[in-house]
Amino acid sequence: MKDLEQKVILLTGATDGIGKAAATNLAGRGASLTIVGRNRAKTGQVLAELKACSGNPNLEMIICDLSRNAEVRRAAEEFKSRHDRLDVLINNAGAVFKSPELGPDDLELAFALNHLAGFQLTTLLLDLIRSTPGARVVSTSSAMHARGKLDLQKTPASLEGSGTLAYATSKLAIILFTRELQRRLNGTTAIANCFEPGNVKSKFGAYGGADLGWVNNLIYKIGALFAITPEEGADSLIWLATSPEAGALRGEYVSKRRPITPSNQQATDMKLAEQLWELSEKLCQEIAARTVQE
Repeated sequence: MKDLEQKVILLTGATDGIGKAAATNLAGRGASLTIVGRNRAKTGQVLAELKACSGNPNLEMIICDLSRNAEVRRAAEEFKSRHDRLDVLINNAGAVFKSPELGPDDLELAFALNHLAGFQLTTLLLDLIRSTPGARVVSTSSAMHARGKLDLQKTPASLEGSGTLAYATSKLAIILFTRELQRRLNGTTAIANCFEPGNVKSKFGAYGGADLGWVNNLIYKIGALFAITPEEGADSLIWLATSPEAGALRGEYVSKRRPITPSNQQATDMKLAEQLWELSEKLCQEIAARTVQE
């Protein structure tokens, strides 16, 4: 089935887990697919595998450390230099860390990688998204968002609490980002939705495979006994990205192909969503200004 031959798709976090499962599906269906990865050798290997198993020549890669603002800007420009449309943007890259830590742009790393990178990439590509008929933005959240607590004054650079709390808050931010993005896309044919993949058996963990600590490692080992496959976890992602039925959804949080109400009350606060958007814009601008000065 080559039903995606006319579609241009950009997918982050494509070298492992649900991202790789989704990339395999989309490549096999004929999409013009660009995968984004941090490690050149690993990303190149995945790209070669995708080409071999799909026979699809329209596959590309962009190397980008999404935790770095300047890298995200470069990746967006690289994509725009190759393509004049974007049918589907999939913000899937993410990680959980043993404890909160400052990233290269002096922001807490989970917030920078899991939320701000996707926000920045999306806003830099909004011109393509708005001008492509029926474009879609799909972002990977998590049921863990329920444990998140977003404080616009503290969260972006806070090193308080646990790594899992920072992760949960970043996934809460993704739901809020999706809701505000959809509001700003109203009046166009573009749509934005996010989803939770469930408990997936994959190599997901700290960026670069760092130890999460014995408690979290034990939790992950126990959880792995009941985990679903990456292909099962990618089902809602692929459905949101490609199915006609999902085209009716606007700003939803999806689980198992069904829109559901997030369990965290902050996730439904549209004023907070707008404020997070404005803060995210400001942070990106400030980092870019610092980079120019340096």
